Amino acid sequence: MQAKIIELLISLPAVIIALGFHEASHAFMAYKMGDNTAKNLGRLTINPLKHIDPIGFLCLFLVHFGWAKPVPINPRNFKNPKRGTVLVALAGPLSNIALGFVFTLIYVALGQFGIGATTIGNLAMQMLAACISVNLSLGIFNLIPIPPLDGAKIFGGLLPKKLYFWIMDYEQYISIVLMILLLFTNVIGYIIFPIVSLLESIFFFASHFIVSIIAIGIYYIIDHFN
Repeated sequence: MQAKIIELLISLPAVIIALGFHEASHAFMAYKMGDNTAKNLGRLTINPLKHIDPIGFLCLFLVHFGWAKPVPINPRNFKNPKRGTVLVALAGPLSNIALGFVFTLIYVALGQFGIGATTIGNLAMQMLAACISVNLSLGIFNLIPIPPLDGAKIFGGLLPKKLYFWIMDYEQYISIVLMILLLFTNVIGYIIFPIVSLLESIFFFASHFIVSIIAIGIYYIIDHFN
């Protein structure tokens, strides 16, 4: 029980960061595309308190994939409503995947200095690992093309209008099915975690390469000036 509580506490910063950046990215993209709706409602912020959906937050905490309150947008304010809606939907998941890579880079860089050897350093490394896992899981989960996830809006942008609106008519029922799958089965986990694992492997490989190149560059500069 104690170990579970510690694990949850370690995951808390990761969940807060992932949710805040995910929703702020939606709002920022909408703003850049010409829609001030989210900005006017105070959603153009990384403050997680503005974005948290209690059930989605709990799911993200417990099973590492969940959701936040949808960022309100008005597609009529976009020059191209269909394209704008797709780009706004993409912004959230892509921001999490990008953050996952940034945290991987930091994790690898600190690991080279043996930060994990101390108690505090080990705790910091665990938090970074959680940031990698939660951000990638949230990003990939939200790319699933079923309502109310971002993937539905992205996929919907590729569908004929009639078919898209037909799917949206059944959004609440699809959401209930999704909730049942999340809480009582591991079906979605079987889809998400292999992709997350693959991305983690790619990001760690790339991060080790980048850190090595930077280390060689620093060594060369120091050696040159000496």
